[in-house]
Amino acid sequence: MASLMKEFDKYDALGLAALVRRKEIKPIELVETAIERIERMNPVLNCVNIKTYDLARRLAQGPLPDGPFTGVPFLLKDLGLMYAGVKTTSGCSFYKDFVARDDSVVVQRIKQAGLIPVGKTNTPELGLAPSTEPRLYGPTRNPWNLEHTAGGSSGGSGAAVAARILPVADGSDGGGSIRTPASNNGVVGLKPCRGRVPVAPHQGDMWYGQACMNCLSLTVRDTAAYLDVVSGPVPGDPYQPAKPVRPFLEEVSIEPDRLKIGVVTRSITGDPVDPECVRAVEETARLCADLRHEVMETKFTFDFDLAVKSFNRAARVLALMALEDGERMVGRKATAEDFETVSWLTFELGKMVSGVQHARDIEALRQCSRQIARDCEPFDIVLSPTMAVRPQRLGLYDMNGPPESARTFGSLIKSHLAFTMPFNISGQPAMSLPLHWSKDGLPIGVQIVARYADEATIFRLAGQLEKVRPWIDRKPPVHA
Repeated sequence: MASLMKEFDKYDALGLAALVRRKEIKPIELVETAIERIERMNPVLNCVNIKTYDLARRLAQGPLPDGPFTGVPFLLKDLGLMYAGVKTTSGCSFYKDFVARDDSVVVQRIKQAGLIPVGKTNTPELGLAPSTEPRLYGPTRNPWNLEHTAGGSSGGSGAAVAARILPVADGSDGGGSIRTPASNNGVVGLKPCRGRVPVAPHQGDMWYGQACMNCLSLTVRDTAAYLDVVSGPVPGDPYQPAKPVRPFLEEVSIEPDRLKIGVVTRSITGDPVDPECVRAVEETARLCADLRHEVMETKFTFDFDLAVKSFNRAARVLALMALEDGERMVGRKATAEDFETVSWLTFELGKMVSGVQHARDIEALRQCSRQIARDCEPFDIVLSPTMAVRPQRLGLYDMNGPPESARTFGSLIKSHLAFTMPFNISGQPAMSLPLHWSKDGLPIGVQIVARYADEATIFRLAGQLEKVRPWIDRKPPVHA
């Protein structure tokens, strides 16, 4: 066991599960290894804010379901999913003592897959920032450079996976919150298509299908196998995309046909794109051409200003609705002191949106969705930067500054999410791949986007790119 655990970080989650299946290692040994790594790395990275060691040890020593990830330690994000008996704080003082009463459907499926939760990962308050720096728990640091952000809102998960604490962790994405941490930390992150993963039973919908659940992982195949586990509608789901032809895991090893790939390097906002982010896309485009795919330049033409204004107003109303639900769960009224400045301002702005305006915003988002999909329709894949900027320094995305700085928060993050947010609106699947590093050693993600419900094409191309340019052995300076 000792020799195997020295090589823990050479395995992805499916690789660890295979060791358990062959009885070369026991689940409790994997759990203890993950716990030791959390205890050693968390004082530096601050990526795990809730520890469930007793639960993990109990599960590891008992009978486990026979699933694709049986015995593999796992981290849940402290936002979105409910695991009965475990705290869910959403990175917020108001919810710091809230304990989930029952399981989300995704958690039920995670349990059946044999994953063992060893804790929860840090997230910005309510998931509202592209950097994980909540007042309640403090900042998560990027293992590639501790002065830089790990991203948000799944930043804790991204940092934990990149630092090799464990190979896969939960994530969610409402504007880029899986893909931007994947980019910042040099790991794989897929936002599935709208409706692929259910949010039942606690929500009928999440941001009108714009927010999605999935994971961050070391390998494409882990992401595919995880999506196989958590996807599939429950009766009554409002969005039910076409059922995949075969398991997503099988798609990873299938060589893609010659794909028509559209390449975008200019931001539709008109803001500059970091030259390193452009270089990452250009190098990937050349690699795709070498793999005999048809590659050509394209651009987005949809109305970004309309999209982002409608998105923001709708998000404020939905945040206010969630606050009212939260007050019932916590059992008291919230006050400004319970929240960071940007969060409370979001609620206040939500109160100013009329019912008619909200209906108009939803209609505008539906129309923008059609425009975005129309821009992508000529191509099997659209290739772009994941972000317009490389990982930024901690402190830039301050959610707890004075009101005047909070009001500029939206304009600050708008340009930074220009390549990710559109596909939350359109519902298309989009994946960030770790295919480039800057000259100063920071990871730069490349985004590949497919048509609605076509994760299969993404997995085929991603598997091909990973095969010719593997990244699993590339570790950050700070790792377990």
